[in-house]
Formats: sequence, C-alpha cells, structure tokens
Amino acid sequence: MTPSSLSTRLTLFALLSATTFYFLYKSRRRCLKPLKHLPLNPNPRPGKLFFLTQTGTSKALAQRLLDLLSSKNNIPFDLVDPHTYEPEDLPKESLIIIIASTWEDGNPPQNSKFFVNWLADISTDFRAGNLLLSDCKFAVFGVGSRLYGDTFNAVARDLGKRLRGLGATEMVPVGEGDVDGGELESVFEGWSEKVVTVLKGGLVMENENGIVYESDVESLESDDDDDGEGGGEDIVDLEDIAGKGPSRKKSVNVAETNGKLDGKREMVTPVIRANLEKQGYKIIGSHSGVKICRWTKSQLRGRGGCYKHSFYGIESHRCMEATPSLACANKCVFCWRHHTNPVGKSWQWKMDDPLEIVNTAIDLHTKMIKQTKGVPGVTQERLMEGLSPQHCALSLVGEPIMYPEINALVDELHRRRISTFLVTNAQFPEKIKMLKPVTQLYVSVDAATKDSLKAIDRPLFGDFWERFIDSLKALKEKHQRTVYRLTLVKGWNTEDVDAYSKLFVLGKPDFVEIKGVTYCGSSATSKLTMENVPWHSDVRAFSEALALKSAGEYEVACEHAHSCCVLLAKTEKFKVNGQWHTWIDYEKFHDLVALGRPFDSEDYMALTPSWAVYGAEEGGFDPDQSRYKKERHHKSKR
Repeated sequence: MTPSSLSTRLTLFALLSATTFYFLYKSRRRCLKPLKHLPLNPNPRPGKLFFLTQTGTSKALAQRLLDLLSSKNNIPFDLVDPHTYEPEDLPKESLIIIIASTWEDGNPPQNSKFFVNWLADISTDFRAGNLLLSDCKFAVFGVGSRLYGDTFNAVARDLGKRLRGLGATEMVPVGEGDVDGGELESVFEGWSEKVVTVLKGGLVMENENGIVYESDVESLESDDDDDGEGGGEDIVDLEDIAGKGPSRKKSVNVAETNGKLDGKREMVTPVIRANLEKQGYKIIGSHSGVKICRWTKSQLRGRGGCYKHSFYGIESHRCMEATPSLACANKCVFCWRHHTNPVGKSWQWKMDDPLEIVNTAIDLHTKMIKQTKGVPGVTQERLMEGLSPQHCALSLVGEPIMYPEINALVDELHRRRISTFLVTNAQFPEKIKMLKPVTQLYVSVDAATKDSLKAIDRPLFGDFWERFIDSLKALKEKHQRTVYRLTLVKGWNTEDVDAYSKLFVLGKPDFVEIKGVTYCGSSATSKLTMENVPWHSDVRAFSEALALKSAGEYEVACEHAHSCCVLLAKTEKFKVNGQWHTWIDYEKFHDLVALGRPFDSEDYMALTPSWAVYGAEEGGFDPDQSRYKKERHHKSKR
C-alpha cells in the first residue's frame, strides 16, 4: 500500500467517523430517552397543596394552581394552610405540592414554622429512615427575592432537600420565583404547566443536559430542525465537532429584549402598578409616582397643615409629594406601603427623562387638586394657590436618590422655583456625596445600633450598617440644611437614647425630627399594632432626653402635637437672640441657587412664629387655620 493511498483511507475514515458522531449527536437530541412515566394519583385521597405565606403572594399562587388542577384538569387537590395541618400525617399523602415563601434571614413565614421545623427534625432522625415518604410524589415552588443573595428561596430549596431525603419522588425540580425580578408570573406559569403535564401522565425524559419534560420536547425539536427558517444556524463545520456541539442558546438582539428598546425591564410591573394605584398613587412613566397628601387636602379646607408647616413654613396645600424612584433598598416594618413597591440595591431598570417626570408629576398633582373643587371649606383662593405647587417632598415612597438623574430632576424643580425636601434611607452614601444642593436633605435614622437597624429596616444590603454610618458622615459635608429623621416605634427603638446621641457627632445635622410611627392598619408584612404607636407625651419625653444628652448642642425647638412630632435644632445656628429661626426663606433659597455660588443653611433661615415653638399653647397648630374635630358618638356598653 502506497503512502498516498494510506493517507487517503485515513482521511476518509476520519471524515466518516466525524459525520457519524455528528448525526449521533443530533439523534440523541431528537430522540429523548424516557426516564419516568408518572400516572395520575391512583389513591382517591386528594393531593395536598400547601402555601407557606407571609404577605399573601404564595397563597394567591397556590389558589391559582388549585384552579388549574381541579377546575381545568380535574385533578383533585386540597388547599392547605400548614398552620392547621398535622405534619405527622405526611406519610399518608401520595401527592404534595408546596408553594413556599422565604421570609427574614432565610426563615419560613409565621404560618409554617412548625411544619418546616418538623420536616427538618424528622429528616435527621435515624428512626424515620429514608423511606418514610417513599409512596409520595412532590413538587415545590419558591417565592423569594434574589436581592437577598444566598437566602434566595432558601425555604423552598431546603424543603425539596428534606422531602427527597425522606424518600419522596420529585415530580419537577424546585421552581424559583423572584418577586422583585419582574418574572414571577411567567416562571410560575411555566413550572405549573410541567406539574400538570406530569400529573396527567406526561412523559418525563432525559437528554445529555438532564431532565426534560414533554412540554419542552417540541421546542427542542424545532431548535434542531435544519429545514426550517433559520435552521442553518445549527449547522457546524466538521472541523469543529471535536470541540463543542451546537448550542441551544440563540443570539438575542438586546434592542428587542422583552419588547423594550434598551433591553431593560420596567420597574413598575402590572401587579405593582395595580397595588399602588389602589392606594391612590398616580404612576408616572415606568418608575416614578405622585400622590396627594391628606394634609394638602386639610389645608385646602383651612383645617391646618402638617408638621412641615409648623417647623419650616411650608404651605401644605402648595406641597407636591412625589418620587422618581418607587424602588427602595429596605423593607421597613413600619412601611406605609406594606411593601407593595419594588426593592433593589442598584438601578437596573429602564430610565425615564427627568423633565418628563417633573412635567407629568405637576400635571397629575394639579388634576388631583382640581378634584377638590366644591369640597366644603375649599375656597377659590386656596384652590388657585394649590394649582401652583411651590414645594416638592421627594419622600413619597421608595428611594429617590437611587434615580441616576436625580440632580437633573432637582435642577428642573429649582428652575421652576419649587423647593425640595429629599429623604434618603441611609444606604447610598456615594449618592449623598454626589447630590447637588437641595432645600433640605434628610437621612432616616430608624435605629441606633446594628441589630436594631437590621430588625426594623430589614435592609437588602449585607453591609447595611457600614453604609448607614457612611451616609451619616456624608451628611456632615453638606452645606445646606440637613436632618436626622427618627421614627419611634414603641418596643423597638425607643430605649436607645445614649446610642442615638452618639450618632450626632457623625453627621452633625442641623435638625433632628422625632416622630411617632404612624399605624397603617394590619399587614402580613408587619407585626406592628397600636401598642407600638407612642403618645405625643412619649415623643416629648424622648426628645427632651435626647436634647439633654447633647449637652446644649441641640435644644427642643418646635412641635406639632397632631402629628406626634418634635423638632430638635442646633442651638448655635438657629437660635438667634433667644428666638428660633427654623423656618425657611424660600425666595432667598432660590436666589442663592440661581447665583450658582456656595451657600450655607444660615443664609436662608427665617424666624419661627411663636405658635410653632415648643411648649406653645397652640401645640404647633396655625391659629390662622380652623381647628376641626370630628364628633364621635360611641354606643354605650350594655
């Protein structure tokens, strides 16, 4: 045999081998190997569909799955609250589905702690063995937030592990829904379809990548169809076969992702929008909001303004509450919104133009003001004043400082001579440093120690305490008016006067607002009751003790009894010749901003009226307004 003929034969052999390998590869992707066939439950006993819920999301998903199983597919299941279920009955069950939320620090919700703990204990008990649930088939879907890192869906993952360890057969892998990722609905829908497929006797198969369900086979085959449109994309040169086979992942045009031009999702999902609109919020674009305050309505009717009127001279009927970011980095126990707004640790959404946000906010605000026309007490003069807002409280909901164009938005408000009060939750120190001058900058100081701050704010960041401290330090470098805002929650953060006083030196705030928490009704996301709401006398006592600790650096300056709120002010700055100057000369502020030169908080302070000063008979109520008290006729007890 000549060398040339030998070379030719080796080349043909290599070509045939490569071709054979390629078609075997394609054949294996098309001809999936049956792994299991799970028939309908032969046991007449209905399956159990458990919901482990804290806020109601898991229960709602479980109810939806129950309708899909029972009503549409005639697969009997009972909806079960684990709080009412005896875990020792689990060995009697043949079908179990669990929709499980993960709550604080990776723990289960309140309604399921005993259930989850029982499973954890029995799975490690050698007397139970690994065949305790061998006659049971199960599926678990987790509801959590990916923003919490390692604890994301920890409860669902652990339940799957425990059930497998006790011998139960997993029908589908643990599903993982992200409540803050905007894809919970679609992920749950896909997972539910797979559960139904298995329960109706559908085939569970496997390929080289793991388990595939019957509902996925069609998409796999269409991906491998070389004859279809675009099918040539999967053809691989024979020289590349020894490397890696064709990938199932298709290239995605970023400009078309989710139908959005920039490939970024919107912050406000349809569910979030519906929840916030139900609470009276007007949604602006994809991430902003505005809402009319009850104090705005009150002063329109001549019935008094909020504490900002007493402390700083803001006319409540000319104040607009808005935010350019509905998202927040905390899930505080006293949240007014009951956590219906989104959360996030960084800006990851589509971004709207600041000019459009301001224009729309003013438009929506004035429309809400117009709706008060004809309401008893609303005069034409006050109505016309309300239609020209002079102040914007950037504290409505969420974390406004997260918005990447916050400086441009503030500039636009100031250009219209609308003053700005901005509140930040002390988790973005770099943003505070980069912020342009605002009329008054707040930092929420909800607790004075690391443990209590974690308990009350439930922050997303692991380094929340370091961010908190750095935020206070960043406040010290600002030259305009700065405020620590303390929200007192009885039984949570009212015993740390010494610790709070030590925080004063870090930020050297001009003012310290101390306010009793507002009770907003019962909520699955909060353990607060009316017992946690301090009386105004409690807030006064706390404020006086805190002022005393400052050794004269701060004094109690103002109060607004109706809001259960007290103001401490820096004595050296704002007490001039024995008189407090906590109010603001707003026209002077706008003139200073227009000049573009550095200025300080003393440059635009104004005299505080006597009725707003701490200890005044009026208790912070403007005597030019009419005090109105509802008459309540309580039925006598029998």
